[in-house]
Amino acid sequence: MKKFALIGVAGFIAPRHMKAIKDTGNTLVASMDKFDSVGVLDQYFPKAEFFTEFERFERHLEKLKREKQAIDFLSVCTPNYLHDAHIRLGLRSNATVICEKPLVLNPWNLDALIEVEKETGKRVYTVLQLRQHPSILSLKQAIETGPLDKVYEVDLHYITSRGNWYQRSWKGDINKSGGVATNIGIHFFDMLTWVFGAVIENNVIFHSDTKASGYLVLKKAKINWLLSIDEQDLPISVREHNKSTYRSIVIDGQTLDFSEGFTDLHTVAYQSILKGEGFGIEDVRTSIQIVHEIRNK
Repeated sequence: MKKFALIGVAGFIAPRHMKAIKDTGNTLVASMDKFDSVGVLDQYFPKAEFFTEFERFERHLEKLKREKQAIDFLSVCTPNYLHDAHIRLGLRSNATVICEKPLVLNPWNLDALIEVEKETGKRVYTVLQLRQHPSILSLKQAIETGPLDKVYEVDLHYITSRGNWYQRSWKGDINKSGGVATNIGIHFFDMLTWVFGAVIENNVIFHSDTKASGYLVLKKAKINWLLSIDEQDLPISVREHNKSTYRSIVIDGQTLDFSEGFTDLHTVAYQSILKGEGFGIEDVRTSIQIVHEIRNK
């Protein structure tokens, strides 16, 4: 049984990580968040230590290490701009790190983390759940076995409406979240380049606090994309059913259905990581570069 610590336990995505830790037969021994609304711990690991101050959490990890009870893994679920520092904490604690997307905000941060990996001998992994979604795996296989010189026409729409709170939180601050293309889009950019190949052109058509659109040319695809947190961008049929999220990928006129199948993907990711087969720093380089260019063009 591996010992985990988790930082950012009050966050939206943290329960998926706790579920994955439990599903894989491991335990959470320590957790931290500056917010104390963490009753969710009772559903998974009620005996886990909890801290609201980073310094005390850090000292606790040092104490565990000193007493030969060091954690094996640190899961990072904190705001995007803190990922780099918290990854370093995990590596310096002699732990393997599992970090939510985006791994970092800037491409050059990846090179620095690679150096820390070399110094500590520990690895950094991230959760790229779309690469493990059954529909996306089937798509990748179809593209790889299809005509070698074919270039596909792709339309991507991802709209997930958010309330007024969004712009007042760290997510609404482009310096902290990386903007809407980074915060809600990076998984899609990773998936598209994983399936359709290297970037040839990255054109931004529109960019604001609530939405972004562009035209991405890859080795095997020309992609029109729209990402939005504005409810008004939802199709009328979606709004009429009181749904807040719309995902659509159309490839050469054919709709790819991937509306289901997300429930256990974090557990699948953890299973791979625990076997040493997860996605690491170099796997995210292309998507980090894409979103960095989008917000700086």
